[in-house]
Amino acid sequence: MHDPAARSRYPTDLHALAFVDPLTGLGNANRLRETVREIATERAADPAPFTIGLANLDGFKPLNDLFGHDAGNEILCQVARRLEACMPDGSTVIRMGNDEFAFVLPLVFERKGAERIGHMLKEVLQAPFDLAERTVRLSASFGFAVYPFAGEAYDDLLKSADTALYRSKRRGRGQITVYSQEIAQEMRRATQLEQALRNAIIADEIDVHFQPIVSLDTDMVVGFEALARWCDRDLGYVSPAVFVPLAEERGFIDALSETLLRKAAEAALLWPKELFLSFNLSSAQLMDLSTSSTVLAIIHRVGLDPRRLELEITETAMMSDADMAQKIVKELRDAGVRISLDDFGTGQSSLGRLRDFTFDKVKIDRSFVCRIVNDRASEHIIKAIVTMCDGLGLEVVAEGIEDFAEALKLKGLGCGMGQGYFYGKPADATATLRYLRERYLPTDAKRPIAI
Repeated sequence: MHDPAARSRYPTDLHALAFVDPLTGLGNANRLRETVREIATERAADPAPFTIGLANLDGFKPLNDLFGHDAGNEILCQVARRLEACMPDGSTVIRMGNDEFAFVLPLVFERKGAERIGHMLKEVLQAPFDLAERTVRLSASFGFAVYPFAGEAYDDLLKSADTALYRSKRRGRGQITVYSQEIAQEMRRATQLEQALRNAIIADEIDVHFQPIVSLDTDMVVGFEALARWCDRDLGYVSPAVFVPLAEERGFIDALSETLLRKAAEAALLWPKELFLSFNLSSAQLMDLSTSSTVLAIIHRVGLDPRRLELEITETAMMSDADMAQKIVKELRDAGVRISLDDFGTGQSSLGRLRDFTFDKVKIDRSFVCRIVNDRASEHIIKAIVTMCDGLGLEVVAEGIEDFAEALKLKGLGCGMGQGYFYGKPADATATLRYLRERYLPTDAKRPIAI
């Protein structure tokens, strides 16, 4: 600071630093705001369109946790270099923070142009990244907003791009969305649905229905799968395929799941004690170490024997954080809870999951079952699964059995259990008790059914 020349440069350097991301050397959020305002001012007299975009790396956090922050920072720097290298002339790349990047595209005027850029960037980021002696792969989700249609003020434009990005993330990995009024309405509906669902959970208005799981040898029920149901007085019936993923995305799946498990466990207390309750865990719950203690606390409070509870998890759910999922599964099994691998054959590395995890049961996905009568390939796949599970000491349930022919074929292949409309549709707790009274015979004929 004793050097006059250095003193004269110091304020300028501080100003520059306020616009630079220190990790990658790219511009930061301040630079994005300034760049967008400059372009908008230049085009104020004749507001020609331009586009801003946001990119979020899919699956970056698990990689960062697995390999460490230094490796994570190296990946972010490589992402920055790739984005800089492939940007069209006159475009600007920004790092917004964490694993989110932004870009300003002055010469992209409409939706199709933004989508083309998105697909190009997606391919660039799908190539493997080098980390010392290993390589890793990532994907990215994109959201674009075109000025002035998606907003004239900077904050409005950025909000529109963020809405588009959020929609991409909802749809899965590697998706590309350009903001439109239709998308805005879709997201508003999702927010309204979220609020209604939160209120329904608080008011204890989410119901549980139960679908029978039967022994294919005897056609006798051996347990029930608990399924969420919600009928709102304003919205009407809302499919669980809609509201369960929404609860997971918006971060309150725990509250929903705890309500459902409590109700399901209370209903199961009225069944014969040899019947089990099957309940689904979400991917978010398999990334939360408190899941096992929460589940066990609920069933202990209700009074359900942990040995009567089976938890269904999918391969896709396990992939987000396999190490954490393995810890949760072990804690639950140590307490007596059984674990089923759901939708077997539709995820990734199915055989590897059977080797690395300890399961008690495998559920064959309905996509194979529905074709078993007329499709030789599906028949052979199911036969192979049943034979393999028999060798591993795993029970097998075939899902989605719709008619007698499918049930007969599965029984002939040695499949032990089945589930589907042929054996019974999901029904509420009262109807389930009626089903048991009418159809269930206890294993010990001298002992009355505990219903």
